Amino acid sequence: MGPQYPIGQILFVRSLFAMVPILWLAYRLSGWQELRTRRISAHLYRSGAGICSMFFTFTAVSMIPLATVMALSYVAPIFVTILAIPMLGETVPLHRWAAVIIGFAGVLLVVHPDVSGISLGAVLSLAGALTAALAMIFIRRMADTESSTATAFYFTLAGVVVGAATLPFANVWPELADIPTLIAIGLVGGIGQILVTMAYQLGAASMVAPFGYVSLVFSLGIGFIIWGELPTMIELFGIFVITISGFVTAFYERQR
Repeated sequence: MGPQYPIGQILFVRSLFAMVPILWLAYRLSGWQELRTRRISAHLYRSGAGICSMFFTFTAVSMIPLATVMALSYVAPIFVTILAIPMLGETVPLHRWAAVIIGFAGVLLVVHPDVSGISLGAVLSLAGALTAALAMIFIRRMADTESSTATAFYFTLAGVVVGAATLPFANVWPELADIPTLIAIGLVGGIGQILVTMAYQLGAASMVAPFGYVSLVFSLGIGFIIWGELPTMIELFGIFVITISGFVTAFYERQR
């Protein structure tokens, strides 16, 4: 949808329809009690970081190849691991550092980005990764008092407000054929937001972060099913490295 619609409009539609699964879950869990909060400022920090990440990443996708954006987005787990030390006071064991570094090496093997220079799109991708990492850190800091449903709800509400504020300046009336896709972006985004938020509330941020690499495996699988894209041998090796890094982290955490 990127080439056809402004980024703010995509953010608005994504957030608006993401409200459907989030509100359904809140009602089923507690009849709206899940949404009560006394930490609005904390939600503002988390929402601000998350919305900035979406703007940076969505814009980068329209400027540079998707594979490059994917590669740079996987710097986020490294940022999370680093930021978890001063911001959360977490002690990061050597095996977590190893998992993050090995996982990122696997990402580079899969997408083998061009390192001859850095463009504005690449800078925006890195900014998106950094702000995404900050969002995950803020989620972890709220875990003791805020439910995952409330965290997802206030972030999505902020996305609706910010996205709607951009519509008077840039908007395109959607074509009939694009409406199902735009709705799907919101529904899938809302479900994914709930699951990611729950993960960071239930586990240490520096432990959960390396598992983000596994989404690359899903991305390549979807690419093959929908577009018939076949990974090369070096890409398959990179997928293997990424998966191993996640399993190593899970094994050590279980042993502890």
